Amino acid sequence: MASISETHMENRERIQPNDTNNYGSAHGGNIMHWMDEIGAMSAMRHAGDTCVTAHVSDLDFRRPVPQGDTCVISAYAYATGESSIRVRIQAFHENPRTGEREQTTDAYFVFVAVDEEGTPVAVPDLDVETDECETLRNAALSGENSD
Repeated sequence: MASISETHMENRERIQPNDTNNYGSAHGGNIMHWMDEIGAMSAMRHAGDTCVTAHVSDLDFRRPVPQGDTCVISAYAYATGESSIRVRIQAFHENPRTGEREQTTDAYFVFVAVDEEGTPVAVPDLDVETDECETLRNAALSGENSD
């Protein structure tokens, strides 16, 4: 049984000209792609199997990530079903020189663990072993489907 903290991971992407839209900020499709990738890795860390995207909800773009800044994607699993893993994923823009960070995007993804034939497989329960894990899980659960 994995814990929430063991599924927590981050990735960074430097926003280059090819990553931008007409307004000089990261294209939303690129951010979604990066969120999907890190979310799947978080889910796979828990499941120990390949995980595929089944559902995306509450994908909110709050502010842009300017060209030249770094897009930091943070993800962690916070709940499981029989074969599904719910993952909270957040994006931030980060100044690469100062490390100052501001949240830009928030989303909730559901991944399903599958075997080599693509058939859903059972996943273990998610362990909430520390107060920090409990705080992360509660933050994700309270933010799901909220406006």
